[in-house]
Amino acid sequence: MKRLLASFAAAAAVVLGLVALPASPAAAASLQQITSFGNNPTGLGMYLYVPDRLAASPGLLVAVHYCTGNGPAFFNGTEFRTLADQYGFIVIYPSATRSGNCFDNSSAGALSHSGNSDPAGIVSMVRYVQQRYGTDVNRTFVTGASSGGMATNVLLGDYPDVFAAGAAFMGVPFGCFAASAGDPANPANQAGWNSTCANGQSIKTPQAWGDLVRAAYPGYSGRRPRMQLFHGTTDTTLQYPNFGEEIKQWTNVLGVSQTPVSTDSPQSGWTRTRYGSSTTQAPVEGISVSGVGHSLPLSGQAKLAISFFGLDGSTPTTPPTTPPTTPPTTPPTTPPTTPPSGGACRISSQISAWNTGLTANITITNTGSSALNGWNLTFALPSGQTITSGWNATYNPKSGQVTATNMSYNGALPTGGSTTIGFQATHTGNSGAPTGYALNGAACTTA
Repeated sequence: MKRLLASFAAAAAVVLGLVALPASPAAAASLQQITSFGNNPTGLGMYLYVPDRLAASPGLLVAVHYCTGNGPAFFNGTEFRTLADQYGFIVIYPSATRSGNCFDNSSAGALSHSGNSDPAGIVSMVRYVQQRYGTDVNRTFVTGASSGGMATNVLLGDYPDVFAAGAAFMGVPFGCFAASAGDPANPANQAGWNSTCANGQSIKTPQAWGDLVRAAYPGYSGRRPRMQLFHGTTDTTLQYPNFGEEIKQWTNVLGVSQTPVSTDSPQSGWTRTRYGSSTTQAPVEGISVSGVGHSLPLSGQAKLAISFFGLDGSTPTTPPTTPPTTPPTTPPTTPPTTPPSGGACRISSQISAWNTGLTANITITNTGSSALNGWNLTFALPSGQTITSGWNATYNPKSGQVTATNMSYNGALPTGGSTTIGFQATHTGNSGAPTGYALNGAACTTA
């Protein structure tokens, strides 16, 4: 930890100089400190910036500072506040309170959904602002640098139901800094330095990295947030191999290929790769900055993050390749055990595969003459495929001839209506789509 503090203390002045804001007339809006906002197990500070001009149903951004910093320093030293003024979104600036002002990205309490450390306090801040200001809950995002970049990875892993996307500057993969030692009675104190990870020596398979994220919220089957990653090639604090490991992790979590769909250079010395889509809101985007160390974000990079989020209003924030949106939060009821007989359907599917795994998104359209109130879809998985998780349906068994049964919230399917389900699976070489679809026993056509 001392190494991170010393390195970032030296880099912080560089960061502030690189992203110094242009002179402008003083605005009426100012940074506010909020002292009571809900569950806050580690006593984080909360600072809030609400611009004078808010968009209708505004978006919300959490901007997380580096070690040795605090919320006001990140407010003054980055461009997010001027972008908030321009586009009308709200920004939360959390402040770490432990020694060195680093966020906990290591303890068991930090690396789990509804844990007892910093992420829980930050989510309380988010919910406070959502309720008080009526922000669009589907446009909640997080960004951060160094310790804050790590926290961005952690928050997306812990709370995929809260955040739509993140932009991590100089971070490490979720779980990379995990600590196993410390005070068992106070897991938040386990936050410390992990030399293996910091030196870029924590190398795992995409599946192993993805499994760490999925284990943070067992049973979660909703959509996963998109991720944008920035790293300097000569970073000696959190070394450059972490950038590639983050890409491996989030392409696996989002079920897209590790092979870029597109590569370009938004600025001299910056190489941008997009995964799963070539759009501005791709599932995963990486920006490698040649010859730069631990001193991000650079001027202009905050704008790239805002565009990636869609907070600039340019395009929708959720790409079609992202898994389905989170189901309604109303308590589920038991789905029908004997769906009505008959019916017909049309199936379209999209498969995203990597070396040992894949995700499948399957759209079911009711082309029959009557509405369905409860359904099951049967299909055959190719040999060697085994379902490991799914969304918007229950799947049984996990291989061979599978039956997908509706959830409580998508059992009604009117004539001409559609619903999308999906799953993640492992494979032994055959990554093909399922075959032999039938809806409530009636054969389907495929598009």
